[in-house]
Amino acid sequence: MADVTTTPVDAQALEEVVTFTSELIRIDTTNRGAGDCRERPAAEYVAERLAAAGLEPALLERTPGRTNVVARIEGTDPGADALLVHGHLDVVPAEPAEWTVHPFSGEVRDDVVWGRGAVDMKNMDAMVLAVVRAWARHGIRPRRDIVIACTADEEASAVDGSGYLADTHPGLFEGCTEGISESGAFSFHAGPGMTLYPIAAGERGTAWLRLTAHGTAGHGSKVNGSNAVTRLAAAIARIGEHEWPVRLTPTVRAALAELAALHGIDTDVHAPGFDADALMTKLGPAAALVEPTVRNSANPTMLAAGYKINVIPGQATAYVDGRTLPGCEDEFRATMDRLTGPDVEWEFHHREVPLQAPVDSPTFARLRAAVERFDPVGRTVPYCMPGGTDAKQFSRLGITGYGFSPLKLPPGFDYAAMFHGVDERVPVEALHFGVRVLDHYLQSA
Repeated sequence: MADVTTTPVDAQALEEVVTFTSELIRIDTTNRGAGDCRERPAAEYVAERLAAAGLEPALLERTPGRTNVVARIEGTDPGADALLVHGHLDVVPAEPAEWTVHPFSGEVRDDVVWGRGAVDMKNMDAMVLAVVRAWARHGIRPRRDIVIACTADEEASAVDGSGYLADTHPGLFEGCTEGISESGAFSFHAGPGMTLYPIAAGERGTAWLRLTAHGTAGHGSKVNGSNAVTRLAAAIARIGEHEWPVRLTPTVRAALAELAALHGIDTDVHAPGFDADALMTKLGPAAALVEPTVRNSANPTMLAAGYKINVIPGQATAYVDGRTLPGCEDEFRATMDRLTGPDVEWEFHHREVPLQAPVDSPTFARLRAAVERFDPVGRTVPYCMPGGTDAKQFSRLGITGYGFSPLKLPPGFDYAAMFHGVDERVPVEALHFGVRVLDHYLQSA
């Protein structure tokens, strides 16, 4: 393997990562749910550039137009475990009238790339392409096999994407024990002189629920003691107002310990009676990195009932976005049973497991080192993602996932607001930083 102290990231790689991000954004891969998406043009774009780097990408579909790309780079050590590097090609909807620039323009303005997917996550797809092509130009081979997967359908159920690949094409991921993907190693400015890079070592599980209330249909002018809408509304109010208890996973506990130390706070996160909420009040902006992941959560999001104002319907439905911490799924179910009560039924509309990865592993240490090599004053910390990624589906294959899409962002840049938000964008310098860090990590992994 080449000496990773010398990098093949050249001017062409830095130019290509910007071009690829911009051009991928211009390919509209909006996922509206219920199968309404077409990733194939983006998949073909990726495959062409991988093929130009000497790889043999496979285009795979469960549903016509819902295309995934998988390619393998052979490492120099055939006995080493393989590493999965994955990113999704679909994006959430965007309303052009709400944006400063058109969300699918990919415009580069004032050294910033604008558009849907700039951070979620066509930027990472572009960084991977730029690194792989730089390796091809410089004759670089990594130590371990690297499997690259660009997936469909991550922004919905993943049944046409990572779920399909894991269930139907597991052989493509033979030897993969670990993976990296989105939502980690971005700079987070926690105060003057404190730049943090949270690296994800866990995800809350997905527990999307459908609630159904039954009652007696009738005329809207009459007394009705079994009104389905009333029953559903009461259950939804209880769910929305419920205060979930603190439950600290090893990843979150490690995050709190490191954040406390960086803030000069003397506390023992393992002590009986440790008060996580009290500590978070002392962490300032950094509390936002852990606050969503110290508890389960359940947020009502959709309601549907009735067809005419003077008719009491016999049924009403609602949907709830639930998220569960590792080891807390049974508690979530029991709480939903209690909050919905005897008059409302609930079921899982979509469900995926929570994940947890070790923060004391050699892999996590290498991820830390790669970031801090290119930002020596920054500090990496572990964290748990409040949402989920394709790592859930790939975990079925025994692949341990980390969130690692490195970006160095300027103060005031609200990275979290870019996800599914208006005016999503990424600085050019952040992309350049990401390419350098990703190249270094993938060579040293």
